[in-house]
Amino acid sequence: MQLEHKFSALGGDITVTDGAVISGYASLFGAVDQGGDVVAIGAYAASLARLRAKGGSVKMLWQHDPAQPIGVWEEVREDAKGLWVKGRILTDVARGREAVALIGAGAIDGLSIGYRTLKATKDDKGGRLLAELELWEVSLVTFPMLPEARVAAKGDDPEAGMLRELAAVFQSARGLLVSD
Repeated sequence: MQLEHKFSALGGDITVTDGAVISGYASLFGAVDQGGDVVAIGAYAASLARLRAKGGSVKMLWQHDPAQPIGVWEEVREDAKGLWVKGRILTDVARGREAVALIGAGAIDGLSIGYRTLKATKDDKGGRLLAELELWEVSLVTFPMLPEARVAAKGDDPEAGMLRELAAVFQSARGLLVSD
């Protein structure tokens, strides 16, 4: 069985410490991607549990190339929104330094998961509901497929990002009410 990939968009700033610390969603539950697939809530749970039991980890790669690891994912977990990741791009690695520069310039703005489908059903339009996935890696990539997912700077809480978005919506609505 071949390894598959799903893409999502990066966002936010990168904070450089002993590496570039990034965090955010690598996959969102219930969102239809450009390939017509939807990842179901809990699709990663069994895979993450198996990895933890073996002492393994999800790899951080550059453009899905297994010969180019560029950092480490220190936290990978599911929540109600999707697959949240936090890790460090290693600036001691040449490709890691390049990745930090490209992200900072806005040239790289995507994350992509590498996985095998274990359980899925097809809908009448050819899309799939992905019920169980074996997660292998999360890569920094050039072209995102799921633009709703985001990566934030070190220390950002995923819930805080949603609260900031909600506050911006309220502020915009308030501006419309005041101008009328």
